[in-house]
Amino acid sequence: MATVSRPVSATARLVRYGFVDGARARELLGPQGLELWDEAGRGPAGDGAELLLEAFAQVADPDLALLQLQRMVEAERRNGSSDVLAAALSDATLRGRLLAVLGASATLGDYLVANPGQWRVLAAPLDGPVLEDAPDVPTLRQAYRRSLLRIVAADLTGGSELEQTMAALSALADATLQAALAIAAAEKPQEAQACRLAVIAMGKCGGRELNYVSDVDVVFVAAPAEPTQPAGPDVDQEVVLRAAALLASRLIHICGLVAWPVDAALRPEGSRGPLVRTLASHLAYYRKWAKTWEFQALLKARPAAGDTELGAEWLRELQPLIWHAAERPEAVDEVRSMRRRIIDAVPRTELDREIKRGPGGLRDIEFAVQLLQLVHGRVDESLRSTSTLEALRALIDGGYVGRTDGEALGTAYRFLRTVEHRLQLQRLRRTHTVPDDPEALRWLAHSLGYRGDVRRDAVEAFSADWHRHAGDVRRLHAKLLYRPLLEAVARVPSEELRLTPEAAGARLKTLGYADPAGALRHIQALTGGVSRTALIQRQLLPALLSEFADAPEPDRGLLAYRQVSEKLGSTPWYLRLLRDEGPVALRLSRLLGLSRYVTELLSRDPEALRLLADDSELVPRSTAVLCDGFGAAAARHDDPAQAIAAVRALRRRELFRIAAADLLGLLDVTAVGEALASVTDATLAAALAIANPHGLPITVIGMGRLGSAEMSYPSDADVLFVYEPPAGMPEEAAAGAAHAVAEELRRLLSMPCPDPPLGVDADLRPEGRQGPLVRSLDAYRRYYSRWSKVWEAQALLRARYVAGDADLGTRFLELADRTRYPVGGLSREQVTEIRRIKARVDNERLPRGADPATHIKLGRGGLADVEWTVQLLQLRHAHDVEGLRTTRTLEALSAAAHAQLVDPVDAAALDAAWRLATQVRNALTLVRGRPVDQLPRRGVDLAGAAQVLGRPEGSDPQEFLEEYLRTARRARQVVERIFDAG
Repeated sequence: MATVSRPVSATARLVRYGFVDGARARELLGPQGLELWDEAGRGPAGDGAELLLEAFAQVADPDLALLQLQRMVEAERRNGSSDVLAAALSDATLRGRLLAVLGASATLGDYLVANPGQWRVLAAPLDGPVLEDAPDVPTLRQAYRRSLLRIVAADLTGGSELEQTMAALSALADATLQAALAIAAAEKPQEAQACRLAVIAMGKCGGRELNYVSDVDVVFVAAPAEPTQPAGPDVDQEVVLRAAALLASRLIHICGLVAWPVDAALRPEGSRGPLVRTLASHLAYYRKWAKTWEFQALLKARPAAGDTELGAEWLRELQPLIWHAAERPEAVDEVRSMRRRIIDAVPRTELDREIKRGPGGLRDIEFAVQLLQLVHGRVDESLRSTSTLEALRALIDGGYVGRTDGEALGTAYRFLRTVEHRLQLQRLRRTHTVPDDPEALRWLAHSLGYRGDVRRDAVEAFSADWHRHAGDVRRLHAKLLYRPLLEAVARVPSEELRLTPEAAGARLKTLGYADPAGALRHIQALTGGVSRTALIQRQLLPALLSEFADAPEPDRGLLAYRQVSEKLGSTPWYLRLLRDEGPVALRLSRLLGLSRYVTELLSRDPEALRLLADDSELVPRSTAVLCDGFGAAAARHDDPAQAIAAVRALRRRELFRIAAADLLGLLDVTAVGEALASVTDATLAAALAIANPHGLPITVIGMGRLGSAEMSYPSDADVLFVYEPPAGMPEEAAAGAAHAVAEELRRLLSMPCPDPPLGVDADLRPEGRQGPLVRSLDAYRRYYSRWSKVWEAQALLRARYVAGDADLGTRFLELADRTRYPVGGLSREQVTEIRRIKARVDNERLPRGADPATHIKLGRGGLADVEWTVQLLQLRHAHDVEGLRTTRTLEALSAAAHAQLVDPVDAAALDAAWRLATQVRNALTLVRGRPVDQLPRRGVDLAGAAQVLGRPEGSDPQEFLEEYLRTARRARQVVERIFDAG
């Protein structure tokens, strides 16, 4: 049986044209209305009617547009004509413009209804005069509305882009201000003859980015009527200012009647200050009293009406003040604080919907752009634009903002301003809040051109775009506004930002560079040419030169920076990282300026500087994570040399991570030691896996600083090798195989390689160098039970499992416990032996000519003094005091104090000395790039160590030396009481 299609109702057909209320549309279009709907045929009444209905479907609110058109026609019919309907049916251009306006703005529709015939302005070319002549307020009001209609029509029908629309609205504002001033002058001729008055546009009008409904921000400047007449005895200043103030007040009143409020609150002293000032008064205020936000506001200033020569002079005189404002000590922070205050002023219920002041809104973009203008525009005049989008383009072209970031901000700005325009058009009311009402949201989405599809409706499509743009703005605002480099650049005087040879040479000498000519050559090599790389280097270097100058050897820091830059200069991310990513540039300058050790690591692995972008990347990795990573890297290679090279490259990266975090103050001294030990553990584990392909049961026991996880940068890996013969393997064969594994491990880690070697020292094994390199567990058991000396028990205090067979390691440590924690402690003879050994070590190992007071390891109150004292306490009491059974010096010291074996004050003195000595040892290694155990009494290394350890820049290094000597003396006194006489 054939299906019979049911006829579509007239109401349903009208809904397809976009009308929400089909029945109401049918009534308005029918015989009692516009007569555009054929009831019998259930369709448009002719071709013209169909075209008109199709045009309704394209507008923001077809129902509103239809209602307003019907009202316009009714108004004309009452006057005996129906021109507007005939024109809309026959003129496609007029049809599109008229319906677009009627569907987007209820207020403009009401205006057209109330003023029959004014629609004709939409039929004429839209590029007519900005504003027709208007001798009085009513005429000016009508002229303003006609001009506004043209702008709105061009905006809604694609006849102008956003920037053209904003410029047209700003030009209309200028013309309205000028016309209002002319009316005021005609009303007050005496005042007009007594003064010259310039109207300075500020804010959005000044930036030629005005929206449909906004206060127009202005500043008024007055001068005597005769341009060449100075303000002297013959000129009554009060008369001039009084006359100008009357004209300005009348202008404000007229503009309020015609178009929008005029706001003069951005003038000096705001609403508390005089409405009009002379140029001299303006200059005096801005030189002495103005705050940073007032200079930020002046970025938008431009003469808009009145005496243009006076306005231009005012702006010219203020330029030097504007472009030095960023050098004020708190300027950058003040701009940031102002942005936060604006956000705080938004009601919480509106915060997420506020597209102007809320997070991710227009103010975020404007503040980021304006702060960059204030800082960099001091020397780069291309940035001195009043327009946000023009300034943003200049920032992109100048390399101050990355292209992708800049384009994202520009796109978001255009989107948000367009949303703002549509919101304001509806009722011609000032609003910046996206509605939460579903119907209002639907209208907004339609007004922006969104239409639904099978995947989502128009509101969902709009909301997705809005939130994406807002997210981009929030992210980029934080990235740009909170660049640490901004403060550093702002601190550099304007004249020193110009890296001319003369300016740079003089500045380098002032900053303390030892070889200004050599430093200048580095600068020229980095900044020469017109490439984007050179542009960005010219932004970075003025600030970095100051940062390098804070280090003891500025020349070395600059040289290192050049070397890193030349290695990475061709990579697309390097300079972008320095410019954009938080603290990277300043962190890099500190590392290169202070540390040869880090410079050397970075020269071999420049990409490691990516770690500086994020504090989380500078957190040392756990031993388990490192072991997994190192092991996986080694497993990708069959050749042992390639496998160990991969492991050592990873170790280099981890050493950089730790050293960078240390230099940046992100790790304390114990965390540094633990992190270095974790890296060494993972390195040994990976090397053992490479050296032991057959899986011989063998374990590596950490000794010394490795065992206690108190390593410093130059520490070797002190180890013992323990094996167990596999079932069925003769003892001799197992010993040979284990020896071969140990030797191969040591060889792999000491092979010539660009990466730092890791010395593997087994001298703490039984019998020292005279004993076999590797022993079985049984051999260790026999040795320690029969022949072990007290120094060997002392060495075992730091023994811990590091790598290899974990079960074997556990059994070895159980064996070691019986030796290192002896029942009953030490005999008198053993205590005497330990004291004798320490005295011999101090005498024999202290280098000839070394200063015992400042030798970090073997000097008085140094590391050895503290560690031997703590270890003696462990040997004597650990069997009874469980807290002493630890490999770590400070943990054992704390346990001794808790057990009342050491006075808490004495324990604190030893703790402080050990920490400071370890810090100094690490700092000197970082500064010099090689192991150093002697703290110099003067010179750049002493100053560098003090700076590494966070002593204030510019402080006397001798104060730091005295701090070390004082701390060591106190510790030595405790050592003499406990170790030497206890």
